[in-house]
Amino acid sequence: METYRLIGKEHAFLMPNHMCDTDILMMWLLAQRFGCLRSALMVVKKSSKYLPIYGWAIWFFGFVFLDRSWEKDEQKLKSSFQELQDFPRPFWLTMFVEGTRMTPVKLLEAQEFAASRGLPVPRHVLIPRTKGFVAAVKYMRSFVPAVYDITVAVPKGHAVPSLLSICNRQPSEVKIHIKRYSMKELPESDASIAQWCRDRFVEKDAMLEKFQAEGRFGDQKIPDAGRSLKSLLVCITCTCTTYFGIYKFCKMFSLLSTWKGNGILAAGLAMAVLFLHILFEYTKLPQRSLVAAETNEKKKKKLN
Repeated sequence: METYRLIGKEHAFLMPNHMCDTDILMMWLLAQRFGCLRSALMVVKKSSKYLPIYGWAIWFFGFVFLDRSWEKDEQKLKSSFQELQDFPRPFWLTMFVEGTRMTPVKLLEAQEFAASRGLPVPRHVLIPRTKGFVAAVKYMRSFVPAVYDITVAVPKGHAVPSLLSICNRQPSEVKIHIKRYSMKELPESDASIAQWCRDRFVEKDAMLEKFQAEGRFGDQKIPDAGRSLKSLLVCITCTCTTYFGIYKFCKMFSLLSTWKGNGILAAGLAMAVLFLHILFEYTKLPQRSLVAAETNEKKKKKLN
């Protein structure tokens, strides 16, 4: 229960598996439950910054954006990590070290890579990209006391959540396992840190395999922190303020009483729909039929 006692009260480096496009939202919800939402930071790809609304939000949040080129990202990560040293409250920094979401095609590529290198072949996770993880441990070891190894799974009978399913109000269930490692336990050399990270993902894969069979991570459960009343009040206040602002704006410029105003509103609505369409297209996973076709094509090429 040490994890539950310390969670939300200390700086922490989070290392979850990257299951779907709502992983960021799930990490936010987890942070909110433990009082760290205002300081829940993440390392994400640079292209996310240009998404309508969502990208602007994570930019204001202070996320770290990567080009996915180590030559460009190494110094950026170093400076970003060092800036956190004087952070005024307990923060969570999340890094999806797999580098991309787990899809059937990506999993097949990871399995082929693991088999060619004599590594354990994964079934539920990808091979972690360890350079960023090693840099995080090196530069934050002195002021971040813990690494939270987070494993996310969806029980059988439940759909993997997505932004589109959430907007369609389709329910889903997610189970989260958290294991705390003291930063002092991690090895010192770069190669050993990288191997430590890979070992954790081998354990994640075994844990997810067991979860698929049993439907649970284990017998030990931490108490549900519950939903914060403060967050509900903030949500209600923001919603009311937004609607009141829209009403006053429309009234000020007579947008509801003239044809020109109606045209401006229609254009604004069309723009909002376009933004949402771009966001959904960016985050959704490939269709299963396309994935199956691509997977079969890869297998044929391998046989030939």
